[in-house]
Amino acid sequence: MLIKKIIRFFDKLENKVRGKLSHYPILYAFIGGVGIVLFWRGVWHIADDTSVNSILSLIIGSVLLLITGIFVSAFVGSKLIISGLVGERKIEEKEEKELQTEEMQLKNLQETLKRIEEKLEHIDQEVEEKK
Repeated sequence: MLIKKIIRFFDKLENKVRGKLSHYPILYAFIGGVGIVLFWRGVWHIADDTSVNSILSLIIGSVLLLITGIFVSAFVGSKLIISGLVGERKIEEKEEKELQTEEMQLKNLQETLKRIEEKLEHIDQEVEEKK
C-alpha cells in the first residue's frame, strides 16, 4: 500500500512538472541533461566503489540490456531495424526518382489529413448547431 501511494505521488508530480516544463523547452532539456549525467555518474561511482572491473561491468551491463530488450534498440535503433526488414535503402543510396515519389506520397498524405480535419470540423459544427 505504501509503495503504491509513493508511486502514485511521483506519477502525479511527474505529470505536473512535465506540464510546466514543456512550456520552457531549453530549461526542460537542461534539467533533463543534468539529471541524466548525475544518474550515470552515480552508476559509475557505485561500480568504482564496489571494485567491479571492466570486463564484469561489460558483462553485467550487456546482460541487463539484453534481458530488458534495450540492447538492440539502444545501439541500433528500431527505425534502422525496421527499414532493414522492409528492405529500404539508405537515403544516400536512393535515386532521385524514389525520393521524389516518397515526397509526393507525403504530400498526398498531408492533403488527405487536411481533408479529414476539414470534415471533422464540419461535423463538429453540425453537432454544435444541433445542441
